[in-house]
Amino acid sequence: MRASIAFPLALAVSAALAVAQTRTGKTLDVYVVDVEGGNATLFVSPGGESLLIDTGNGGAGALRDAARILAAAKDAGVTQIDHLITTHYHGDHFGGLAELAARIPIRNFIDHGKNVQPNTNTDAFLRESYPALYSKGTHTVVNPGDRIPVAGLEVRVVSSAGEIIRTPLPGAGRPNPSCASFKPQGVNPVSGQPTGNTEDEQSVGSHITFGKFRALHLGDLTWNKEFDLMCPNSRIGTVDLFVVSRHGQPSSNSEVLVHAIRSRVAIMNNGTRKGGQPDAMRVLYSAPGLEDLWQIHFSLLSGQEYTVPGIFIANPFDEEPPTMPVAAMTLPPSAAGAPPAPQHNGTAYWIKVSAQTDGTFTVTNSRNGFSKTYGVVSGSN
Repeated sequence: MRASIAFPLALAVSAALAVAQTRTGKTLDVYVVDVEGGNATLFVSPGGESLLIDTGNGGAGALRDAARILAAAKDAGVTQIDHLITTHYHGDHFGGLAELAARIPIRNFIDHGKNVQPNTNTDAFLRESYPALYSKGTHTVVNPGDRIPVAGLEVRVVSSAGEIIRTPLPGAGRPNPSCASFKPQGVNPVSGQPTGNTEDEQSVGSHITFGKFRALHLGDLTWNKEFDLMCPNSRIGTVDLFVVSRHGQPSSNSEVLVHAIRSRVAIMNNGTRKGGQPDAMRVLYSAPGLEDLWQIHFSLLSGQEYTVPGIFIANPFDEEPPTMPVAAMTLPPSAAGAPPAPQHNGTAYWIKVSAQTDGTFTVTNSRNGFSKTYGVVSGSN
């Protein structure tokens, strides 16, 4: 990234604070923010109440990602984060929390509870810094089935701390035909490590309803946990918008989930070398009812076979190759051995969704201004 981000960060903060939180409108607005392969998704209700899911990367990326989240908040006309869900304690999901909290008020901190994957830096943050942050507001450990009170929305927790809802959501509960062919993963296909009780399995998953519009965000909930949630009957039902799990990696996004929810639109918050592998793309592309897949980043891991049209991609990368290979790039089994990703030093663009209560919604790529509206369809869960 560029060496200095102080000016754009200060500009984003001052502009955001200058906007009074008096937003009124008729749409639920969703911003999928580019945090370079991490996660930050901002939901803003018609009355201006905000729900942010995750705060991007830590380390050198923390100030960068805080600035990008603040820019989305400014665009939405909000000056505080009313509810913050930290899905789990991996650095690409909670890493920017302290930097963001220093620049915009956060009222309600929501998480799954205890960290199950010990890490020196993470544990120090949770023991020392995190309590100091949430002492300025409220702190809630949520369980599956809990509701998060956002005016005008129905926000239900469907997974948390390794557990999932046991009672189907209203209209859900139909048998899931994909369950019969499901094969559990014993090894994470990305890292090569055995699957198990990591922070990914602890992810707080959220189902958001606005009138007839439904969205699903499961954080990094894993392939095997998707089976628990969706089999033998789907506890979720169908949705309009799916924020693709785990950045579009094949360690999540099984047929039992992706095909059963029948989302009309999927948005993948990926990086140039994180997410978009052929195994995951095949599942997404073959999902019944899917009209379009949108991506935060162009993915080198897709190859020509699985790359979505550029008009649906918010961010390319700065050092583009002269040609795109047909075959997907293959990374080493361990991410530690992967070459550094191409730098993205330019403007970061988000993908925005504006939904109406009748189920109509519009998706906009802020890089090129391309918008597509998805009208009302018949049918239900």
